Amino acid sequence: MRFLAHCLAFSSLIILGVVFEPTALAEQRASSVQALTDKDKQRGAEAHPKLVAEYGGAMTGPHADYVAKVGQDIAVQSGLSNAKSDFMITLLDSPVNNAFAIPGGYIYVSRTLVGLMNNEAELAGVLGQALASAITQYTPSARIALHRKLGLILAGSIYGHSQPQVPINAMSKKVTEADFLSISYLKRAGYDSRALATLLRSLANQNALEAELSGRSDNNLPAWARTHPEPEARVRAAAKRAGRSTGLTNQDQFLKNIDGLMYGDDPKKGIVDGRDFTHADMKFAFQAPAGFYMMNGWQAVSISGQSGKAEFSGAQYSGDLDAYIRTAFAGLTEQGQAQITPQSIEKTTVNGIPAAYGSATVQQQDGALELVIFAYEFSKTSALHFMTVTQAGASNTFSPMFSSMRRISDADAAKVKARKVVVTTVKAGETIQTMASRMAYTDAALNRFLVLNGLNASSQLTAGQKVKLITY
Repeated sequence: MRFLAHCLAFSSLIILGVVFEPTALAEQRASSVQALTDKDKQRGAEAHPKLVAEYGGAMTGPHADYVAKVGQDIAVQSGLSNAKSDFMITLLDSPVNNAFAIPGGYIYVSRTLVGLMNNEAELAGVLGQALASAITQYTPSARIALHRKLGLILAGSIYGHSQPQVPINAMSKKVTEADFLSISYLKRAGYDSRALATLLRSLANQNALEAELSGRSDNNLPAWARTHPEPEARVRAAAKRAGRSTGLTNQDQFLKNIDGLMYGDDPKKGIVDGRDFTHADMKFAFQAPAGFYMMNGWQAVSISGQSGKAEFSGAQYSGDLDAYIRTAFAGLTEQGQAQITPQSIEKTTVNGIPAAYGSATVQQQDGALELVIFAYEFSKTSALHFMTVTQAGASNTFSPMFSSMRRISDADAAKVKARKVVVTTVKAGETIQTMASRMAYTDAALNRFLVLNGLNASSQLTAGQKVKLITY
């Protein structure tokens, strides 16, 4: 399991927003870039191991080597350094679409975001945008703090005061500036300058698809979760800034180098398949309620629906489930706030697994919310738990999920497989429908195929065309 980042997937790239800034800002910033200093490099080196651990670990091998090469080639266009070796590009073992950078020449991109791309110019554009965001001092540190626990994610609904540490308008300006810098890097490197805009389009479509699958509307999210309400504006601005381009995309080279890249969840860290979550290494599984959408994050699984939200995660365990539950409740509040405590804790068993649960009610201006923590003891040193939030009296919404927790056999665990990107060549007579039928998904296979390949419902495939599939 990794960390929840579905509704708050804040990064220098994932934030899609309003972008109405003078284009001269990019040139002004580019001309004033300060070279990397030893102090920058030292700070980056100190933060790097923690960030890699926070975001799922670093991948190694041919895929990572290719991403690093492209990243170093684009990074030297920034003016920070002419030495490619001054930049460290990390391919994160993360299923969440994410890219960011920190001072010192450290740039990060998740494997799943790379899988969403369709050419090398898009990869260069994303890595350049992440670096440009760090140059404009638009780093993800404030947003990382928001990612720590579900209590903060729900703070807006529980306490009504959670706001971003950076004003939205200021963030919009910084994103815009970083976009324009990235486009200038693409032009200098000889890439198609429109690549950032096309990738932003794919990412916007992916976010819209996830919103549809989860039954939510991004327009209904609080401001701190949306950050920017109009992703289309950013796509248009990037496309306008890029203008016409005769630069390279290196599509065939890109597809060759990402073929076989893991996509989505890693079985060793748990896999979501529709409503089912299975952890092959820890050998357990559970099922979300009907109508709910799950997403595996860096350290937790989020479960979202119209009638409630939940998180599944773990914490240190000393062998006392009562103490474990009370500590989990206490962790939902920020320093200086009155701690939330359970009204009572009840013991039970679920499919032979020792368990316990507690609940608490939090009063709001528009009604009361009920919080439940349901914990399971998998061993005397290991426990996991659900934390759920519903309107008061509606916590039974999650009762089927609580009772679905079960251990799985070694044989069942061995059947869990990772999804991966497979590049294939379209044959005569094949259509988007026939290709989509080969996708390793039980839901929205056609829409997933279209978004993955930057296509739309009216697109026509031609024999010899290369497309991506997600298969086992």
